[in-house]
Amino acid sequence: MADLASAALPSLDVVDEIEYKALRKQAITKYGSTSTKVRHFFSSSIALSSRLKLAHKIKDIRERLDGINADKVQFNLTERHEEVHVNPLWREKTHSFIDPSTVIGRHGDKEEIKKSLMHPNPTRNLNIIAIVGLGGMGKTTLAKAVYNDESVVNHFQLRMWVCVIENFRVTRLMKDILKSAGGRVDKNSSNEDILLTRLRELLKNKRFLLVLDDVWNENRNKWTELRDLLTGGSHGSVIVVTTRSRRVASVLDPIYTHSVEGLSKEESFSLFVKCAFKEGEDKLYPNLLPIADEIVKKCKGVPLAVKSLGGLLYSKVDESEWELVKGNEIWELEENEGGILPALQLSYNQMPIHLKRCFAYCVNFPKDHLFGNIDLIEQWVAHGLIFQMSTNKKKELEDIGDLYIKELMSICFFQDLQ
Repeated sequence: MADLASAALPSLDVVDEIEYKALRKQAITKYGSTSTKVRHFFSSSIALSSRLKLAHKIKDIRERLDGINADKVQFNLTERHEEVHVNPLWREKTHSFIDPSTVIGRHGDKEEIKKSLMHPNPTRNLNIIAIVGLGGMGKTTLAKAVYNDESVVNHFQLRMWVCVIENFRVTRLMKDILKSAGGRVDKNSSNEDILLTRLRELLKNKRFLLVLDDVWNENRNKWTELRDLLTGGSHGSVIVVTTRSRRVASVLDPIYTHSVEGLSKEESFSLFVKCAFKEGEDKLYPNLLPIADEIVKKCKGVPLAVKSLGGLLYSKVDESEWELVKGNEIWELEENEGGILPALQLSYNQMPIHLKRCFAYCVNFPKDHLFGNIDLIEQWVAHGLIFQMSTNKKKELEDIGDLYIKELMSICFFQDLQ
């Protein structure tokens, strides 16, 4: 069956060729204005030939799929549908640290959540608060701001932060909660009774705060199981959950649900300037600020979009580069919940090809995979993804790879957990 499944996939050369044609079209559109005849030639004979070749390749793939379907009927195979959530590739495992000076426009949200956090429902031993919003809206940042607030730190005797990956396994969550609380977890231990005993010892008679970040599980039975395991703390303990799904929030039966909305225009502009310029540098380039204002409007208050484009333009002072971002056709794409943010798509499109290849290589890692710079760079080198250009001939490949990682971090595709 593995062979049948792999036969259904389009070969890499087809995907590469399609991407090549798209990039080539962009290049011709951008640089070919003085070569009208060449452009017309490409758009006729060669373009037609290319389309025919791609059409034949796609036809071959369809025929293989038809063959697989025939095998399914012949061997009486049945289809099995499973509900899965597909999350963005670049969603990294989060941590609880935050620099308060980087949080813009969330003071009111923080105070509302703190009110429920510090004065929970007196009839419940364990209270749940849900923070809900679209991807990139700043739910994790808001949760961090609450988690690290001085009055919250003093109010709770124990605080724990766990990033919940897609597979909501209670045993794994118990291990992560124990680790966050400073408890001992044997590397190979999977005995739930032992884990539960240690967890209850840590929580016993303590008013605790547990943040479960980026939750997708909608199975109420699993939630009930986890909640029951955490009832050993003292009265007033709270679980804060961040999620993109209102269905998730509804099965939690929270005492309070906080919806995270977009930043105001002024807040968005302030955040963009902080990300796009060195401190005070924006005053040196007043010609760029009107363009920045137009870019910020298109971000529609989404903090991740603002930060992503600010990072993309950081240290760039060429007005034409800013205009290119402002006028990019990516803004015409319809955005929907769970889709790729236009800002992130734009950041990817604007990446140089060497960064695209290295970033695309990370599809080989599972979701929430943590990696060290050296390990990743060694894999890039081994697969021939790092090149010594004329501008960096004197640098070792490993040093070039380190520069690649820093570039990807600057546009929010990688996150530093140190």
